[in-house]
Amino acid sequence: MKSYIAKPHEVERKWYVVDVEGQTLGRAASQIATILRGKHKPTYTPHVDCGDHVIVLNADKIVLTGKKLDQKMLRHHTLYPGGLKEISYRDALAKKPEFVFSEAVRRMLPKGRLGRQMAKKLNVYAGSEHNHEAQKPEQLELRY
Repeated sequence: MKSYIAKPHEVERKWYVVDVEGQTLGRAASQIATILRGKHKPTYTPHVDCGDHVIVLNADKIVLTGKKLDQKMLRHHTLYPGGLKEISYRDALAKKPEFVFSEAVRRMLPKGRLGRQMAKKLNVYAGSEHNHEAQKPEQLELRY
């Protein structure tokens, strides 16, 4: 019996729309990362981008549990000496909620060219409006 190996030009992609209002950041991001990778499909192949497109709505209404809003920091380095920049998640969600959610998902994807290709299929919006009606996205409910 031979194993099925998906070819990049044979992959069929769907569009999903997810409303994350009131959802926990990490739980929602992990499920969306799974869909972007394509692990929910029986034709999943690790070295091929088999995933679907995901539209995330209401990213500004995402929830962090405990004291993470004030104690957890979003960090990046400028690559200059002493260039570590920190911002609390409360401030980051107030300024750029789309970036906070997309960064959480991106860090759960593979590193390298394949992960960057998968991350391009994620569209995050702070409000409840999006401009992808032409793709006829299906509503997707997250498990928890």
